[in-house]
Amino acid sequence: MMNLYSGTTCPFSHRCRIVLYEKGMDFQVIDVDIFNKPEELAAVNPYHRVPVLVERDLELYEPNIINEYIDERFPHPQLMPPDPIMRARARQLLSSMEREIFCHIDPLEKTLKTAAKAKESIRDRLNELVPIFSKQKFMLGDDFSMLDVAIAPLLWRLDHYGIELPKSAAPLMKYAERIFSRQGFIDALTPSEKAMRR
Repeated sequence: MMNLYSGTTCPFSHRCRIVLYEKGMDFQVIDVDIFNKPEELAAVNPYHRVPVLVERDLELYEPNIINEYIDERFPHPQLMPPDPIMRARARQLLSSMEREIFCHIDPLEKTLKTAAKAKESIRDRLNELVPIFSKQKFMLGDDFSMLDVAIAPLLWRLDHYGIELPKSAAPLMKYAERIFSRQGFIDALTPSEKAMRR
């Protein structure tokens, strides 16, 4: 059985939980208090961070790598495009999102100055994505994909992080509501994450 060491409020752990629930797999979530991490976490991840996936002798500890492994190992429903060109584009977009959006999540919890700059960067980058959702249902078109999985935890936490989007971002927020209504997303929420949105 797969074990996922997961932070109850960690957006990166949330991504992995979404994929596991979307796949309808048999797995166990081991909740980790990210402010009081257990010793065993250091044994499976040299960076002592969550998420970590453990399956028999395999130990994976980067959310995108964990999610791609799960997607390849359990291909239904497929979350990465089957076409090699589209899959490469999806990986490129994921990499860009890591560099341009998700790198600002940790600074949100630091000093007020770094948090203000991080909020501004996230808001600006999300605004750039708005035109996509005026034309299509999900990031890559009509099909829910790993890109939607990656951005969903951030969109869920916008109020929690104090990030306000302009009214012109309505297509993005409608897209977010489509994701939030998916059963895999709902099942992946921890009680602490549910409390982040009213």
